[in-house]
Amino acid sequence: MAKHDRTDFDIARDELMSHIHRCGVLKASEEQQKEWLDDTIQYMSERYTGLPAEQIEQLLEIGRRFCQPVIFRGDPGDAESPAEKFEEGELAGAA
Repeated sequence: MAKHDRTDFDIARDELMSHIHRCGVLKASEEQQKEWLDDTIQYMSERYTGLPAEQIEQLLEIGRRFCQPVIFRGDPGDAESPAEKFEEGELAGAA
């Protein structure tokens, strides 16, 4: 396979990441994320019929992991959340 040859799995994974970003699901509750991911993975399995069930399951796991909140390892006495710090620009250089 050439360096730039992408598999259906690669394309489906990238499409899933794009959907996650565009749909704003990262800001949803855990329950809403689960429902959204279940629906989206169902759509992906219908769109990419050549992907085996194992790879569809991998897409689901990738989506779940991607939607998990970032673990903030700051000062334990700091009461301000990472989201609040990000909004204030304190974490902007970390990304």
